[in-house]
Amino acid sequence: MAARLTEDIAALLHRGTVIPAHPLALDADRRLDERRQRALTRYYMEAGVGGLAVGVHTTQFALRDHGLLRPVLQLAAEEAAKQVRERPVALIAGVCGPVRQAVAEAATARELGYDAVLVSPAGLPEADLDALLDRTAAVGEVLPVIGFYLQEAVGGRYLPRTYWRRLADQESTVAVKAAPFDRYRTLELVQGIAESDRGTEVALYTGNDDNIVDDLLTPFHVHGPAGPVVRHFVGGLLGHWAVWTRSAVRLLAEVHAARAGDHAARERALARLTGDTDSNAAVYDVRNSFAGVIAGVHEVLRQQGLLDGIWCLDPGEPLSPGQREEIARVRELYLWLREEDAFVAEGLERWLS
Repeated sequence: MAARLTEDIAALLHRGTVIPAHPLALDADRRLDERRQRALTRYYMEAGVGGLAVGVHTTQFALRDHGLLRPVLQLAAEEAAKQVRERPVALIAGVCGPVRQAVAEAATARELGYDAVLVSPAGLPEADLDALLDRTAAVGEVLPVIGFYLQEAVGGRYLPRTYWRRLADQESTVAVKAAPFDRYRTLELVQGIAESDRGTEVALYTGNDDNIVDDLLTPFHVHGPAGPVVRHFVGGLLGHWAVWTRSAVRLLAEVHAARAGDHAARERALARLTGDTDSNAAVYDVRNSFAGVIAGVHEVLRQQGLLDGIWCLDPGEPLSPGQREEIARVRELYLWLREEDAFVAEGLERWLS
């Protein structure tokens, strides 16, 4: 039997919200820094996010090899639970690997109070589409599923339109994250979801950190079983939103207002398009084929005081030459990033306490 969301979380996901991909806070010995891990979650909560994605690429897939998946999931759940009475918060756990591993990770997430799982295609490079879908169906008996189109540069693979239709056909699929960093593949995903009889039950979330504003503002005119339909990305589940998070919450509010007919809000959102892509290029180290992507996220948080350093589990994942300077350039260039720095400075002592 397919797992189902609670009514409040289902309504939240389909309305659309900001879900940052949660980083991993380490100390100089590359061990979990629990104080700063909690501080990050507190920052996201006060920034106004509607959910957290933990155990995903930004959290570093290698945390599983270090026995950190459960404790990191638990820390985020504990901090988020303090605000659940005020508003719903969608807890999303990343799962990966073969069926047995993915199902076990989903069971751990369910035990810790998570609402859904983001099923990564990484780790099964040779699996055919049937095997990927069988794994998703097995996981979906434990927790509702968010499908994930991961770009190839960080371990993803090409997934055709038929895959997305068949994924949407599975009753446990409640949303998909589109992160191929490719307009053609993003369109194929939207087309595939729309073609399913369950297409309207599957919320679309952008993970295209290079094209966030465009994804959110674009009406996708595609075809469903009964004819032409228009689909929108209702929110984002993004590593880029792990930094400058309050500005992301404000951006999504502008997008939703624009979709409701507020022309001024649309113009304000469009004014963010170039700057958001520029800042993502710096953080994600696009010039070096994303080699410094995790370290780049850490560097922004380090400069703000949320992290003590940029350490990754893999010592071979430092910043690339010139990346720190690129991050400094965009922080100085865009007003909303400087406003975020002030917001973090005001709350930092409280979050670290």
